[in-house]
Amino acid sequence: MVRSKGTTIGDVIIVFICLLLIAACLLPMLNIVARSLSSSQALIRGEVTIWPKGWNIEAYKLVLNDSKYTWSLAWTAILTVICTIVSMVMTTLCAYPLTYDKLKGRKLINSLILFTMYFNAGTIPHYLLYKKMGLLNNPLVLIIPNCLSVFYMIIMRSFFYGIPKSLRESAEIDGASPMRVLFSVYLPLSKPVIATLSLFYAVGRWNGFSDALMYMNERRWHPIQLFLYNILQSVTSIEVVTQEGFMPPGLSDTLQAATVVFATVPILIVYPWLQKYFIAGATLGALKD
Repeated sequence: MVRSKGTTIGDVIIVFICLLLIAACLLPMLNIVARSLSSSQALIRGEVTIWPKGWNIEAYKLVLNDSKYTWSLAWTAILTVICTIVSMVMTTLCAYPLTYDKLKGRKLINSLILFTMYFNAGTIPHYLLYKKMGLLNNPLVLIIPNCLSVFYMIIMRSFFYGIPKSLRESAEIDGASPMRVLFSVYLPLSKPVIATLSLFYAVGRWNGFSDALMYMNERRWHPIQLFLYNILQSVTSIEVVTQEGFMPPGLSDTLQAATVVFATVPILIVYPWLQKYFIAGATLGALKD
């Protein structure tokens, strides 16, 4: 089959747009990596673009030797795993019952859930509520309030709707309870959406810092993004460098870039690792005749 000229031009335009988007995402990251590996003098002179000038790893040494940073990174990893598991459990338990037509009050429940998606009380009422519940300066404040996303729940519910009801009815005829149907029928067929939403929840928690900024005063429970925010505000960076007794000119910029790299690389490693589960989940979850 010979492609038409119009199709070829369209393909070229699409490829060009994709390349522009890739460059827009990749170039800033390359610049940050180059800044983290460049000398202070090169940064001061503005010579660094996407390739390091005057290779220097002092910033990485400072970051790795800082116990506050390593603990913040470990705590964020633990928090991300816990939040992802809790969020997926809550999302599944919320979406699954809503697929039953015989569930009493299903339309009302759906309406109330959607209402919370568009309207909320605001930051101050949330702060007062968490204070009343004793969640302020408590690690649970980083887990419980955002453990369920209505938008992600709707995605999972829509995926459940796409699973033939005949499979559920067959399992129920065999005597399976609703929870048995969930674990034996729905979840094995839902690996693509589970992997996708797990990644979304994990990335959201890893990159989140506003809740810790507003509700968490104890620095030991600060996630890595808030720790990075403090460094970019030239607060934590001064504390780290003054342990050596001085701050060379330009070192703070290199230190900021190195910290950004350390905070970004872990989630970049997780994403391609999960991609194979998207493909495997789509294969394992496919319906076969």
